[in-house]
Amino acid sequence: MKTWKLLKEHPELWDRYFIREKIIKAIRRYLDDQQFHEVETPILIAHPPAESHLEVFETQLLDRNGQATPAYLSTSPEVPLKKLMVAGIGNCYAITKSFRNMETQGNLHNPEFTILEFYRVGADYMRIMEDTEQLIVSIARFVNRGSLIVSYQGKPIDLTPPWERLSVAQAFKKYAHVHFDEFLDEKKARAIAQKKGYTIEASTTWEQLYNQILLNEIEPRLGRGKPTILYDFPSSMAALSKKKTSDPRLAERFEFYIAGLELGDCYSELTDAKEQEERFKKELHEIQRLGKTSYDYDHDFINALKVGLPKCSGIAIGVDRLIMLFADARDIADTLFFPAGENG
Repeated sequence: MKTWKLLKEHPELWDRYFIREKIIKAIRRYLDDQQFHEVETPILIAHPPAESHLEVFETQLLDRNGQATPAYLSTSPEVPLKKLMVAGIGNCYAITKSFRNMETQGNLHNPEFTILEFYRVGADYMRIMEDTEQLIVSIARFVNRGSLIVSYQGKPIDLTPPWERLSVAQAFKKYAHVHFDEFLDEKKARAIAQKKGYTIEASTTWEQLYNQILLNEIEPRLGRGKPTILYDFPSSMAALSKKKTSDPRLAERFEFYIAGLELGDCYSELTDAKEQEERFKKELHEIQRLGKTSYDYDHDFINALKVGLPKCSGIAIGVDRLIMLFADARDIADTLFFPAGENG
């Protein structure tokens, strides 16, 4: 049934959908109090960030003479915000629509979604962990009548900081019984995954092996009873993140989970233009290998990095999934007035 019809027949459901506006108000209140500037970023762009795990929406931009140039729907507001940080805007954020193709299946994805991204100058990912805890606490107090205990699918979650902090290596050991140092070796990783019963083909990449274990054995167990911050990801899984000085195999990246929902993704941002360009080229090669929509990377962003992106860290948070949490909704479609498939 179309959502508008459902709401017409069951007006008691309006409260669930109005949680969206409460959460967005709470986000703005927290970041405005922290002296962040809110920015409107473009949705129609010439160059998406080169990330091989994503598929983009491609279209055409026509001039007055009907001459076409490629254009794409933005997958995130990250690059425009970073260009403004190079220009000197300081701490900033955007709450905007973003688009990722091939995300119409499952209860956690919608190809058109609302994303929050904020960046703090002078910070690293450890500082953003604290920001994230305080942001979610601020939202809970506004939306959940002051309580930091939320119930999701019958299970209570205590949002009170500090949250559980678990490195990827610790999570692999705790939940998958895998020594991550061994798994970083592709030959050993293939043997480990095969022993576990995963399907392994000649074309299977290390990243696919990693994701099989992460998605099946680790993620569902995170954020149970209390939120979990999962940190220090493999550097190959963080195209725009700074590598750890103490171990370049890893990146200064974290994700946070509540009740098994992955809600946000943070990097200590890469500021080296040469390294960023090399990573983009590698990602574009992988995009072509996978047969996904091919495009050129944003050369203007590389030029901006050459001018100088200040040390900073930022996080992308899925607003729709936050709404799922506070609305106790199992399906992301139940948080949207017009989910994919209802636009006809």
